Amino acid sequence: MEVKVMKNILGENDKIAEENRKLFREKNIFVVNLMGSPGSGKTSLLEKTLSALSEKINVAVIEGDLFTAKDAERIERQNVSVVQINTAGGCHLDAPMISRAAESLDLDKIDLLIVENVGNLVCPAEFDVGENVKAVVLSITEGDDKPLKYPLIFKESAVTLLNKIDLLEFTNFNLESAREDLTTLHPGLKIIETSCTKNLGLEDWTNWLLEQINFPA
Repeated sequence: MEVKVMKNILGENDKIAEENRKLFREKNIFVVNLMGSPGSGKTSLLEKTLSALSEKINVAVIEGDLFTAKDAERIERQNVSVVQINTAGGCHLDAPMISRAAESLDLDKIDLLIVENVGNLVCPAEFDVGENVKAVVLSITEGDDKPLKYPLIFKESAVTLLNKIDLLEFTNFNLESAREDLTTLHPGLKIIETSCTKNLGLEDWTNWLLEQINFPA
């Protein structure tokens, strides 16, 4: 019975995810599902991303968190449209949540929609929300063992951002080993080394986003 219930839950989610994807496609909106652990630097990366892109394209954000609107308040300061989703303890966003949140956005005025998922390396990867691509942020401070311990999220993502690269010398993170594990799990995976505090690799990331939506860098 448990397997049947799970299949039904995922089946219903996938159905709504396809409806979301169709809507976003009709509106010419490129959607990124941004995932990563709590503290990996997703929101800081998002702030830098918005600062770099907001004068070139129209960007909106859906913020996922268990409680509070702290991250959404940070994003709102970037003068972009943002919708907060509080899951009240839920470990991920799902397609119905995104569908309801999208109703609060003017979809005719959006080129890029970034969904910052709940901080978690497991559940978010399992639920399609109607995105074009998944992206995962892995902080250097989390350790180089994470790709093999949590393989699905790295297999499902089109790009992995190795964040806080400026702290590499202060950790035992093995960059070569991490890169090897990531490319073994996902051949062809785009890997970008970033640091929000030192402004490293951010242009590579934003240029990659612009390439995905066929917009000149």
